[in-house]
Amino acid sequence: MNQSYYAIIMAGGIGSRFWPMSRAQFPKQFHDILGNGTTLIQDTFNRFASFIPPENIYIVTNTRYYALVKQQLPQISDHQILLEPVGRNTAPCVAYSCYKIQSQDPNAVFVVAPSDHIIKDEATFARNIQLGLQTAQSGGSIVTLGITPTRPDTGYGYIQYLPDQQNKGYYRVKTFTEKPNLEVAKLFLKSGDYVWNSGIFIFSARTILTAFESLLPEISELFISVKEHYYQDSEQEEINRIYPLCRNISMDFGIMEKAEEVHVIPSEFGWSDLGTWTSVYEHSDKDANNNALQGNILAYRSSGSIVKVKDKKKLVVIDGVEDAIVIDTGDCLLICKKENEQLIKQTVNDVKKHFGEPYA
Repeated sequence: MNQSYYAIIMAGGIGSRFWPMSRAQFPKQFHDILGNGTTLIQDTFNRFASFIPPENIYIVTNTRYYALVKQQLPQISDHQILLEPVGRNTAPCVAYSCYKIQSQDPNAVFVVAPSDHIIKDEATFARNIQLGLQTAQSGGSIVTLGITPTRPDTGYGYIQYLPDQQNKGYYRVKTFTEKPNLEVAKLFLKSGDYVWNSGIFIFSARTILTAFESLLPEISELFISVKEHYYQDSEQEEINRIYPLCRNISMDFGIMEKAEEVHVIPSEFGWSDLGTWTSVYEHSDKDANNNALQGNILAYRSSGSIVKVKDKKKLVVIDGVEDAIVIDTGDCLLICKKENEQLIKQTVNDVKKHFGEPYA
């Protein structure tokens, strides 16, 4: 394994679209969403640990999730857990990680990825990430993984790339486009030179810190100002002081869309960002009537539904349920049509307002 390769796993989100399982105090990355015996963050860590030294895998999360990280990833040390006192989107999260690790290893090369993605073909994923790491290390560009689209999906951002006859496996990025409407998405798919934006970034310490200093200098200055505190007992206190001062901005808006040298690796490895209960349904085993059932469940005259019950002792019977989401966590029960799942985020706001934080 290359000792200069590092993985930064972003694990600070709440995942409100997965309510009632995912809540502010126990978000989705710490759950076994697919019922395979491991949580999403454990899957992500293990995936990277197959080709990156485990001691070089860092987790960035909210302060409130420290105990969950330690419980689910007991093999990592405290200095590998970076705690955000407040959420400030992905650019400050990446800046903190890279400035800290670079202070110890100036030759570091990073892959940054969310903690809640599904990857079915892990061997191909590893090959593509390693190609990106090698490219970033030798060429000085920022690399991202693009997912070859299978449908005109309006829920993803798109990356257009330029043709290249050198067969290197990566291409120069031409444009980034935020979530398009359906007609535009259809045109993107037809053109053949667009991929979905996976939100996975790869770069060397030198390249990314130069980009921050040029494109987001106010964020860069904050993390440079506390460089003597990294890996020291005083680190958390200083991060708590400066982090709220960071601009709330994503890596896409702040860096990727403005950087000059960005390449994309078109990829196919059974990827899903697992953003909704319907995406969980799509990746779950199903019965003869296309129901995805997790728990002690009897289904009659029902089809196309996902039913997930946390309590293994509880028996649930459904009858005449079509294309629905049924999630039972013991203290909360969600029943809704799959077509209405985009309203779940608003439901969480209503729940918090009427019933308080424990239920949200």
